[in-house]
Amino acid sequence: MKPKARDVADELRPEYDFDYSKAVRGKYYRRLLKEGSNVVVLEPDVAKAFPNSDAVNDALRSMLKERLSRTSRSSKS
Repeated sequence: MKPKARDVADELRPEYDFDYSKAVRGKYYRRLLKEGSNVVVLEPDVAKAFPNSDAVNDALRSMLKERLSRTSRSSKS
């Protein structure tokens, strides 16, 4: 016998009541197109090494800087 599916509305707290009649479809669509977005999902083990997105960006910039300096040194030889 299958258990009855719970009514999701019964489990939601009153403060999470959302009035869908006031929702606006694509509210931030134009801004997203203008500014662009680049979302990267990190694996859990990698994410543990970084406290926030600034730390990830700093590490990546450091790696890029090192890579560029190696490339420029090897091309001068």
